[in-house]
Amino acid sequence: MATARTVKDVSPHEFVKAYAAHLKRSGKVELPEYTDLVKTAKFKELAPYDPDWYYVRAASVARKIYLRGGLGVGAFRRIYGGSKRNGSRPPHFCRSSGAILRHILHQLQNMNIVDVDPKGGRKITSNGRRDLDQVAGRIVVVSP
Repeated sequence: MATARTVKDVSPHEFVKAYAAHLKRSGKVELPEYTDLVKTAKFKELAPYDPDWYYVRAASVARKIYLRGGLGVGAFRRIYGGSKRNGSRPPHFCRSSGAILRHILHQLQNMNIVDVDPKGGRKITSNGRRDLDQVAGRIVVVSP
């Protein structure tokens, strides 16, 4: 009963971990020189602790485009946004950094995983769909 698994069939956490490792192994993703210094949003206090955070974010972006195409930089800024703590004043929603997401989308486009959608945003290519499904197929499902 070997059915082909897709990204929708596996755990999001496991898939993002596996696809981030796949992106790191492939060596096709060029990291910007500021990855060890930059915060991912203006509401953050510190840069990410994980040295591979860029690959994890790229894998998450690719998964979200796979599941729902037509997402652009503005949509991802809202998705990865969060609550800005204003000290004693009430917190408010704040969007994440657009430059990081724009760079990730350009990298995925150079790797032929996503492409520009004529209706706006990005969509997954057939090569990208195959690539993501192969990684999802390698994830071992532990049955409870």
